[in-house]
Amino acid sequence: MPQSSLTLGYVPGGTPAKWARIWAERHPAIPLTLQPVDAADAAEAVRTGAVDLAVLRLPIDTTGLATIALYDEVTVAVVPVDHVLTAAEEVTAADLDGEPVLRPIDDVVTWTAGASVQHRPETTQAATELVAAGVGVLIVPQSLARLHHRKDLTYRPIGDAPTCAVALAFPAGPQSELVEEFIGIVRGRKSSSSRGQAEPAPKRSAREKTMAKQAARAAAGKVASVPGKSKRGRR
Repeated sequence: MPQSSLTLGYVPGGTPAKWARIWAERHPAIPLTLQPVDAADAAEAVRTGAVDLAVLRLPIDTTGLATIALYDEVTVAVVPVDHVLTAAEEVTAADLDGEPVLRPIDDVVTWTAGASVQHRPETTQAATELVAAGVGVLIVPQSLARLHHRKDLTYRPIGDAPTCAVALAFPAGPQSELVEEFIGIVRGRKSSSSRGQAEPAPKRSAREKTMAKQAARAAAGKVASVPGKSKRGRR
């Protein structure tokens, strides 16, 4: 039975809205469900079939998965609005030396700087509340800083920190037509194309070929029989 719907998982801070809009325009009769998934569970959700594809962050265990790079996020330091680090538009790892840095259990940034706080909050959102309380600095991808924005907090890009890669993941191997179609949308394929290639012209039958040859001969005979036709034209 053909697949009748598609489920796209996305991690906190993921931005699938653009692709969902294009999907709705091209396939209004085929539902696309957007399913939030925890960063730690995203890859397994694809492997088990809980979602058909997922927008997630790398690096992760990609066993059994294929991935397409989407974009890279700037890594930022989240601090109170009156923190000394807000004096500059951008900070460096050296600026974080000696700063207590919170690392939540669901941390998605593998790069570290500063002095890690011994207590690890369960979630990035909980860590954000501790930043507001003055417990420490939080290092996250920029989208998570925006997601958990508070009026008493701000963030600064960390110039020498590695970026956070975001990718589309789906099961390795042959894909369903709907998954292939969504991958095409992500890759920027136009609606008029078929997997990036033009449709081949249909093959003609032997009868159609014979009729085409006869029509071509008849047309050539009519041109040759026109009176007064010469290379110099009519006088």
